[in-house]
Amino acid sequence: MRPGDGGEVPGISVGELAARLGRSFEGDGEVRVAGVASLETAGPGDLSFVRSPRYADQLAGSRAGVVIVPDGVDPGGRPAIRSPDPGLDFARAVAAVVPAERPEAGVHPQAVVASDARVDASAHVGALAVIGARARVGPGCLIHPHAVVYPDASLGADCTVHAGAVIREGCSLGDRVILQPGVVIGGDGFGYAMNEQGVFEKVPQVGRVVVGDDVEIGANTTVDRATLGETRLGDSVKVDNLVMIAHNCDVGEGSTIVAQSGLAGSTIVGRRSFLMAQSGAAGHLRIGDGVFVGARGGITRDVPDGQRVWGYPAMEERAWHRAMIALGRLPEALRRLRRLERRVGVDPKGPGPG
Repeated sequence: MRPGDGGEVPGISVGELAARLGRSFEGDGEVRVAGVASLETAGPGDLSFVRSPRYADQLAGSRAGVVIVPDGVDPGGRPAIRSPDPGLDFARAVAAVVPAERPEAGVHPQAVVASDARVDASAHVGALAVIGARARVGPGCLIHPHAVVYPDASLGADCTVHAGAVIREGCSLGDRVILQPGVVIGGDGFGYAMNEQGVFEKVPQVGRVVVGDDVEIGANTTVDRATLGETRLGDSVKVDNLVMIAHNCDVGEGSTIVAQSGLAGSTIVGRRSFLMAQSGAAGHLRIGDGVFVGARGGITRDVPDGQRVWGYPAMEERAWHRAMIALGRLPEALRRLRRLERRVGVDPKGPGPG
């Protein structure tokens, strides 16, 4: 990943990059960084990083020109930026070294924008995107090709809506929201009522979805509109790919939901909780603040604040570990039981029917 040099010396100097990160540096601060790469693939013009001393051998064999390292790691004579959190600072450095390209402001001639939609002059609307009646697109937004914003939907400032994403009618995004390709905000919730003939009739879904600031939603994730009222994602929520959030759910500020997880209707997730991959919650439950749900965890009852749970049905972490240890010992326990049964003359197959 290297930006074009445009005829100039490419990249950014070590000294300037360290200043942007608020970190100290060692070595020649005039050395320039033109790209970013892993230790294995980096070249002399690249920046890489080392999380801890355990990777010192990889660093010694790397061709990286500049590294971000924690205290106690020898950079091997190359310029280095010292950091207490090299992974985080490297992520921040990437934005400075390889800035994202931004399309020019304006509406592409092949986009379809309703006459009464309000698109800020600083926004970009790509080819074949559709902006519906009375929709609002805020300053600095990027609407990529084939994205659809339904009537009466609204986007705050600096949102990015990637190709194929859909924002249904009346739904609202805060500022700096990122929707990856294929996200659907405000699709109908799974709501049906059985009629007199025993056939399901659709329950109209007349609510909406409200997404806070600094939220990112991964590719092909769906957030259903409320049956009544609102489905809500709080500020700084991060949702991975292929997640399903049902109608009337409320996900608290700073929470994270990882790939292939699902929340049934009216699930409440507290602030700064973390749901690992393929976890799920039955409907009308509360997952408290600061909760951790392990991968494939199945939530069947409320989870108190701060609890760590694993398994299905989900149980407190220490109890789950004890259960898993016991499960591993079960085959040997069964063999011992059968030996005891044979000694006392008990048929290990048990009594027959009748």
